[in-house]
Amino acid sequence: MSERQLPHRVALLSVHTSPLDQPGTGDAGGLNVYVVETSRRLAEAGVEVEIFTRATSSDQPLTVELHPGVLVRHVTAGPFEGMLKEDLPAQLCAVTAGVMRTEASRDEGWYDLVHSHYWLSGQVGWLAADRWDVPLVHTMHTMARVKNLSLAADDTAEPELRIIGEQQVVEAASRLIANTDTEATELITMYGADPERVRVVHPGVDLDVFRPGGKSSARRELGVADDAVVLLFVGRIQPLKAPDVLVRAAAEMVSADPALRARLVVVINGGPSGNGMARPDALVELAAELGIADLVRFEPPSNRARLTQWYTAADLSVVPSYSESFGLVAIEAQACGTPVVAAAVGGLPTAVADGISGVLVEGHDPRAWSHVMARLLADPDELARLTLGARGHAENFGWQATTDQMLEVYSEAMSAYQHWRRVGSAI
Repeated sequence: MSERQLPHRVALLSVHTSPLDQPGTGDAGGLNVYVVETSRRLAEAGVEVEIFTRATSSDQPLTVELHPGVLVRHVTAGPFEGMLKEDLPAQLCAVTAGVMRTEASRDEGWYDLVHSHYWLSGQVGWLAADRWDVPLVHTMHTMARVKNLSLAADDTAEPELRIIGEQQVVEAASRLIANTDTEATELITMYGADPERVRVVHPGVDLDVFRPGGKSSARRELGVADDAVVLLFVGRIQPLKAPDVLVRAAAEMVSADPALRARLVVVINGGPSGNGMARPDALVELAAELGIADLVRFEPPSNRARLTQWYTAADLSVVPSYSESFGLVAIEAQACGTPVVAAAVGGLPTAVADGISGVLVEGHDPRAWSHVMARLLADPDELARLTLGARGHAENFGWQATTDQMLEVYSEAMSAYQHWRRVGSAI
């Protein structure tokens, strides 16, 4: 650690969603968790972090201390409320101006490095890093070209504007952080990223918060019968996340085994987001159409303590997404000792050890999903084996390891950037 060159202060950009927002609704999700957890640990390692995000209320203070050494700065750009993520490209100039204005009031060289999250932040980070003459580190989280390859039937393709913006950020960044080897390959093959600039750093989980507990006591606290069969979905309710696949699969399971109706509980923990905002009650209506409205329990996004209870209470956690950069909810569930049934897409084959901590499912046919879940629920020995494997697999993904690797990337980026400045050639 002492031999590495580390930044004293990092400008971290999370333009479209604030680390102060509750994950599970709107635009708040795994990215928010990622920013909070790594920022805290960066500060504990001696790196000061200032997070820039767009203000969404006139009542928000200009700055909020998230953690000692971590400051959240709210930048005014566009209307406070009612602005969709899709409309934010028109406000990037205003966001950039707010970021630049903050730096201009400081001593020269205030920030040593810029780390942007998601392509909108990357656009701002590209300009800020160039103006401040510091390296840009960028984490995509999701990519338009990847998402457009596997859209849900009622989802909308990502626009060309985003693809162009992502391409520009890929070319501008000193280092690109990919969540998995799969994402690293996608950056290289689909965006032409220089392999020398791409580094894989797995996201993590707070192993002290998300840990195995008593299933009976968790169910008692949540008002779930001790003998219930609980299938859990955690995340934003939108076509990309495919909670409808779980609801349809549950209906198939009840149709195949009518006796299951007396015990089955399908929990949807999250709120409408993205394209799901157009029909916020679509999942409720679907459950009614399928005749299982009485079996589906809708829960608002939960804080970490209550989320841990839900993971613990569940027999299976279900992640049927069409695209996932990684899949933090899968790791959180496994950290609580709950096996995961997940789509074999994106980063989920890394987040879930197929046959060890859960089961990966090809495609999104509800009948296939119902067969997998029914098979596991009918085999207590197999379920117990996966339960044991779940925690062990999750222990490979602590946030401290993520942050340590991120610091290595920061050190590399700073050294490479300084070398480029000396020799005047491309990094």
